[in-house]
Amino acid sequence: MPFDQLKRREFMALLGGAAAWPLAARAQQPAMPVVGFVNGRSQETSARLARAFREGLNETGYVEGQNVTVEYHWLDGQYDRLPPLMADLVRRHVAVIATPGSNPAALAARAATTTIPIVFGVGDDPVKLGLVASLARPSGNASRIAVLVNPANAPSAEATLREIPEAAHAIGLQTQVLNASTSREIEAAFATVVRERADALFMAPDAFFISRRVQFVTLAARYGIPTAHNAREEVEAGGLMSYGTDNLDMWRHVFGYTGQILKGAKPADLPVMQATKFEFVINLQTARALGLEVPPQLLASVDEVIE
Repeated sequence: MPFDQLKRREFMALLGGAAAWPLAARAQQPAMPVVGFVNGRSQETSARLARAFREGLNETGYVEGQNVTVEYHWLDGQYDRLPPLMADLVRRHVAVIATPGSNPAALAARAATTTIPIVFGVGDDPVKLGLVASLARPSGNASRIAVLVNPANAPSAEATLREIPEAAHAIGLQTQVLNASTSREIEAAFATVVRERADALFMAPDAFFISRRVQFVTLAARYGIPTAHNAREEVEAGGLMSYGTDNLDMWRHVFGYTGQILKGAKPADLPVMQATKFEFVINLQTARALGLEVPPQLLASVDEVIE
């Protein structure tokens, strides 16, 4: 199934009126600026991306622990932690709030402050999300697929449910939407997929789903269900395929912008950047276990094959 036809727009941008950033707020910044880093994933799933973050900062002359302090807040899919966390970061006047790859974190930051610059990476149009005023200035072998969303992650769920039907219709697929916000609900979703005889399961982008990737892989193998994901980590764990933004590239850009802000750049002068690098990953070992033959023409379009 050519999930690369299920087009997703990924954006990396920043917001927050540095031009209107009060002098009093600037004066309260410590000698070593503090970046409040907030991400919906768990720390254990993000080592590769964290390295990209540090590279992005280093490229702008900032080295963690030497001339910048980074406070890491890994949510592990617990989005209810966002309001008090953002309130604390705002209260302490951190220099920048960075929220790469997390729509809920970006929206929570935007709701919490209009003065602290926010650098974000989101999987939907940031103009529609209300994060910025504009971008320039701040056919397959399956016929019926189940689409799993996390209702606790409303931005991702809403974007998926808005875009999937049109994309699926264009390639003749029927869809069935399932919800899961807990491990038990994930098990129930797989039971529904089996009962309703869906041909495959597509997971919406969500940090909680990434944190439960082993559970997904175990259940998919048990029931013989092909799965499609957004993040390569899920395929590395044994999922069938993924298609999404090259997160390493996106995170480098996010923290490159963070470094520019720390140097004094005005967020309002830095344009929204739309991702241009995407990666398509297939796990051939999983395909063989499911009895699936990956066509040569599809393999030719893959960015990485996991054996």
